[in-house]
Amino acid sequence: MELNKASDYDLVEELRRGDLEAFDQIFKKYGDRLFGFALTYLKSREEAEELVQDVFLKIWSNRKNLKKVSSLKSYLFTIAYHNMCRLFREKQIHEKYSKEIAFLGKQAANLEEQLEYKSTLEQVDRLIEKLPEKQKIIFIKSRREGKTSKEIADEMNLSPGTVDNQISAAIRFLREHISDTSFALLLYFEIFML
Repeated sequence: MELNKASDYDLVEELRRGDLEAFDQIFKKYGDRLFGFALTYLKSREEAEELVQDVFLKIWSNRKNLKKVSSLKSYLFTIAYHNMCRLFREKQIHEKYSKEIAFLGKQAANLEEQLEYKSTLEQVDRLIEKLPEKQKIIFIKSRREGKTSKEIADEMNLSPGTVDNQISAAIRFLREHISDTSFALLLYFEIFML
C-alpha cells in the first residue's frame, strides 16, 4: 500500500502496528493545519509548535490503543482543542496568582512579614529535599529551571507522561505537608512561578 495515497483509516491501522511512515504521513497531512489552528488562538509560534508536538507525541505514545476513528482530523483537532483549554486555564491561574503575589509583595513592608515569607520558602525547600531523588530532580528541572516535560523526558530518558506524573506527585506531597493554610499562596508561588 502506498501510504502517501492511503486513507486516514488505513494510516491509523498502520500506525497501530508501529509504522513510522504512517506516522510521518499523518504529520505531513495534518501538522501544518494543527499549527495554524493553534497559532490562531495561542498567538505564539513557540506555544503552537509545542502544542502540535504534544498532540503527535500523544498519538504516537497511544498508537496501540487507537480506536478505528471515523475522522482522524476531528480526533487530532479535539486533542489540540483540549490541550489549548488546559493551557488557557494554566495561564489564567498563573496570571491571577502573579497579580496577588505582586500585591502581597507591596504589602509585605514590615520585618515580621518578610521573615515569615523567608521561613515559608525554607519550609518548602526542606519539603522538596524529602522528595524521592528522581522526583526531586524532575520537579526542580520543571519548576525552577523552567524546562518543559518533553525537555526533561529527553534529558532523563523518560516519557513525558512519566515526567508529568512525577511533577503531580511532588505537588501533591508539598500541598499535603505544608504546615499552615496561611502559607498556601506562598506555596503556590514557589511551585508554579518560574
